[in-house]
Amino acid sequence: MANPSSETPTPPAALPTLTRADGEPIRALVVDDEPELADLMRRGLEISGWDVATANDGFAALKIARDFAPDVLVLDIMMPGMDGVELLQRMRTIYPEVPALFLTAKDAVADKVAGLQSGGDDYVSKPFSMKEVLLRLHRIVARSGITAANFGVLTVGDLSLNKDTKAVRRAGSEINLTATEFELLKILMETPRHVVSKARILDRVWNYDFGGQSNIVELYISYLRKKIDAQNPPMIHTVRGSGYVIKPC
Repeated sequence: MANPSSETPTPPAALPTLTRADGEPIRALVVDDEPELADLMRRGLEISGWDVATANDGFAALKIARDFAPDVLVLDIMMPGMDGVELLQRMRTIYPEVPALFLTAKDAVADKVAGLQSGGDDYVSKPFSMKEVLLRLHRIVARSGITAANFGVLTVGDLSLNKDTKAVRRAGSEINLTATEFELLKILMETPRHVVSKARILDRVWNYDFGGQSNIVELYISYLRKKIDAQNPPMIHTVRGSGYVIKPC
């Protein structure tokens, strides 16, 4: 394993600072049954400006993930009770598009293959360099579509939203939205590929003025779909029991 006492976690100088589309720090969940290694990873990512949660087993990770809503996962494959592959499968039932980096043993080719076949985005072999891990995680996050867009423009696939001008376009065609529809779409586009709960939407758009009734959210989602997905492949999806997600077709 990497030795926390022998390496000071410092991000590579060439790496850009990444944030979520809403300007908040990238959220990483690190899961490893070796507390020292998890802490090393936490310190390295926090130096990069990320918000980090750690867990030492899969069951604790699942509990943390429901409130933490991670943007990226760092998972040790070999863990007792629930290995990293099973953990990723369970995580994907909560956050279907969350990317993952696996930590594997140096010569465990079968583990590497299993990790990638299960939907992992990359892997790093132990012992590893923190700089390599940070570089790989930056690349995974940059590809995921969750990072901040330039000049106040959010883009998901062929859909764009300009937060300053309020212009919304899909495949080059302008879409006219009401103020409420615009706010709802903006919330979804700020975290593409991540499920946004009805409770969060109510809080952000209506401040619970409707008494927490989720039917108002369902109604406005249907309005959005008629405008955003009309005559186009659907981008707005319902995750039963969890909320809504927007992702490229």
